[in-house]
Amino acid sequence: MTDSHETQQLTLFPPTPSGEPAKPPSPAADLTAHTPLNVALGAFEKYMQARGFTENTQQAFRLDMQILSDYLGPVQAIGDISPVTLNAFIKWLNTSRGVPCSPKTLERRITTLKVFFGWLAEEGVVPRDAAAPLIHQSVTAPLPEILTGAQIDAALAVTQALRAGSETRKPDTRPHLLFTLILHTGIKKGECVNLHINHIDLTDAQHPALWVRYKEARRRYKERRIALPQWWPAVLREYLEQYPSRQHLFPWSARNLEYVLTDIAAQAEIPRITFEMLRWTCAARDFATDMDRTELRHKLGLSEVSWYEVEVKLALLAQRIKLK
Repeated sequence: MTDSHETQQLTLFPPTPSGEPAKPPSPAADLTAHTPLNVALGAFEKYMQARGFTENTQQAFRLDMQILSDYLGPVQAIGDISPVTLNAFIKWLNTSRGVPCSPKTLERRITTLKVFFGWLAEEGVVPRDAAAPLIHQSVTAPLPEILTGAQIDAALAVTQALRAGSETRKPDTRPHLLFTLILHTGIKKGECVNLHINHIDLTDAQHPALWVRYKEARRRYKERRIALPQWWPAVLREYLEQYPSRQHLFPWSARNLEYVLTDIAAQAEIPRITFEMLRWTCAARDFATDMDRTELRHKLGLSEVSWYEVEVKLALLAQRIKLK
């Protein structure tokens, strides 16, 4: 049976006379640099709802922005709020407000400012992003582990040897398929386990791709299409000859696939290889090659809120890659 979700594009809005689909008005449509902060916060509420922010995130952002409104006054024009103003606000939060502000809470409040003022700048309401210069230091150190170039080469040497087989061992393409899939797509362990054969798009031989799908409606925003290396379908065909499957790409448990990665690490004399390490390695390599940041965020299936913390970590990890 054909999955209608994969083959049909529903028209969300009726076409305009020019033939282009009509889009709903932006929540920022009526805002200007002279708009009072309290009015802009009402539009920000609609923006968060439209972008699918979770209720918890919306509630936290509302609280953070209300504190800013109390600090500046609700009629403060949004265009008059400068980086100097925001830095003074952050210092006040940290030292003078009289209410404890943990590092984690302060980090989130800086994220809130970056989301709000970044949205205003992106919509052209204000000429510049007042929160862009704010230092966004993550409190979740140390940085994630990633594989070095030498470790990747060692792991690939192992998977290619397993793929070729030997006099005492049958060829096994599964380790190579699994390792290269995660390394090049950065998908999560749960996404990998739930992959179906028909999620691999081979309709264009020059541009094979992977579709990441979700059954839960609340997670549909995470669905995405990720490009695969041009050589990867040949590995897939080889793998399916050894492991015929009618549905799941990997008809095993997550624990079983973790053992496959552990075995690769042991043979390659690498301390460990995990799904998370491969995901971060993929992201850091893409970041280091100056992949468009919005494209990378979509590839990883991250929300705009999550991206602020992840982007800082990737910038630091990419520096390590470039230095080696």
